[in-house]
Amino acid sequence: MYKNIKSFTKIAEFGRKLLARPSIELAIPMISSYARELLKADRCSVFIYNEEKNCLWTVVSDGVEKIKISADEGIVGASFKEDRALIVNDPYSDKRFSPKIDHETGYITNNIITIPINNAFNKPIGVLQILNKNEGEFDKEDKRLLTFFNHYISGYIELAVFFHEEHV
Repeated sequence: MYKNIKSFTKIAEFGRKLLARPSIELAIPMISSYARELLKADRCSVFIYNEEKNCLWTVVSDGVEKIKISADEGIVGASFKEDRALIVNDPYSDKRFSPKIDHETGYITNNIITIPINNAFNKPIGVLQILNKNEGEFDKEDKRLLTFFNHYISGYIELAVFFHEEHV
């Protein structure tokens, strides 16, 4: 059984609050903040897929301006293309990791967890990425919590992206 039922209950409460947000610009910071709190991590980015340009981009990304990367790039791109959650606790030794954003911002990524955001047809439309767990490394319990959380945000993000006017 789940170790932390209280966290799952808090996610359900979060889902109700999310429904009250009228726009993606207001909801994404809320999603990011809650995901960081949930996994006790430093940063969170929500990447949205632009099929026409084959890129992933952020509406809001903690600590930096909008990020735009190829859908094949980095751990985020691998998570998107493989359509699966990834835990990478030593990114600089992982050949999929792209240190480009770290180099541009001076930020150092110590560990990463990602999960694809899927639409109603179970097709990836984005990726949720969380960086630098405050204590230790990301683990299976973090993946379980993030998967549960992702179920709450995926439908909202699908609708928000559909109605969002700016697509990179």
